[in-house]
Amino acid sequence: MLKRMLPKTLLGRSIAIVVAPVVFLQIILAIVFFDNHWDSVTRRLSLGIAGDISMVIRLLDGANEAKKAEVLGLARTYLDLDAAVIPQEVLPPSITRNQPVFNIPDRMLHRALGERLFRPYAIDTANFGDRVQILVQLPEGVLRILTSRKRLDSTTTTIFVLWMVGSSLILLGIAIVFLRNQMRPIYRLADMADALGKGREVADVRPSGATEIRLATRAFMAMRDRLRRSVEQRTEMLAGVSHDLRTPLTRVKLELALVGNQIDVSNIESDIRSMEQMIEEYLSFARGQDVERPVNTDIAALLREVTDEAHRQGHSVALHTGDNLAIPIRPNAFKRCLTNLIENAMHYAVSGTDAPPRVEIAAIRHPAFVEITVDDSGPGIAAEYRDEAFKAFSRLDSARRSDTAGVGLGLTIARDVARSHGGDLTLHDSPLGGLRALIRLPV
Repeated sequence: MLKRMLPKTLLGRSIAIVVAPVVFLQIILAIVFFDNHWDSVTRRLSLGIAGDISMVIRLLDGANEAKKAEVLGLARTYLDLDAAVIPQEVLPPSITRNQPVFNIPDRMLHRALGERLFRPYAIDTANFGDRVQILVQLPEGVLRILTSRKRLDSTTTTIFVLWMVGSSLILLGIAIVFLRNQMRPIYRLADMADALGKGREVADVRPSGATEIRLATRAFMAMRDRLRRSVEQRTEMLAGVSHDLRTPLTRVKLELALVGNQIDVSNIESDIRSMEQMIEEYLSFARGQDVERPVNTDIAALLREVTDEAHRQGHSVALHTGDNLAIPIRPNAFKRCLTNLIENAMHYAVSGTDAPPRVEIAAIRHPAFVEITVDDSGPGIAAEYRDEAFKAFSRLDSARRSDTAGVGLGLTIARDVARSHGGDLTLHDSPLGGLRALIRLPV
């Protein structure tokens, strides 16, 4: 239960860690203050008013009219008690039994009057603005007293609470600003990791923030450099392999040309062409992935370019694209990915009837990703064989046509390109009856 109530972000949890102790400290201070300081001060103020009223009643007891007027004048002048005697007045029982409202000053005044007067009395703190009315029953009538409420309340209480709460809010605001500044290097590091995962270029940055964040940034930059070196070594290795293989292949082709038609060399020539195609696909893929830099590219324009090339080769491809499809990608590598998928789709787009083969391409932008689908009307691939189709040199002849001219790298390279952009390539059933290749790229 408590875990679900906690903030999910690091900034929110940091603020909670700072705010919680401050709030608890304020509560403890308030409890201690109200139970001791305010309670004691208010009680003394109430006892002072009760003592003044008790003295006025004692001086009025048995005095003549002139003396009473003098006492009431002195109370008004020196004690801040606007007192007057209402002759023949009797307090109603409902008033004498009425309890004051439940706050500390009124409760203390009620208690102090009970301790000093020993007479029926009533208190009204709600109907006279900033003044308090006190009615006391005398033998000859009712003593009515109006006094300032300031004599009951300590202004230091309000000032203390305002300063305590106000200063805490100001300090919390300053703490939140500093915490947000401390979170920025973490957000930047997360963005860098996300960009690296999507295959985008990550520039050098100067580590900033706390010591731990600086260490994490340096470790990330070192990891990026190691990945770069690894990719460069892979490219150099592939280039060396291609060079070593091309030399004997060239010699074999020359010897076959010299032999001429004396023996049947068609099978050997076919194997050589397959090996050359395999090397070219490996090498071109490695070069495209390692050298090319991501640029903001319109996917719709790239799809139109690929479909135009398919039309020039005599293929019929339908294209449907949405708006706002520009995202950072490696144009040449991604074009190779699309070309492989469209060539596969056209090669296997056989409906099994007299209807012509159909290939449809669609692209649409979602809030978090761009989705591209390539559908064909071919025989498709059974669900249990689709993962096998992405393996290098895999040929699912039982599921697809066996007269393919490829070497089994088309889907492998296409998926590698999609994943190097932070997305993925998956296979599904197509509405056209064949196979659907689905690419999702993060925006």
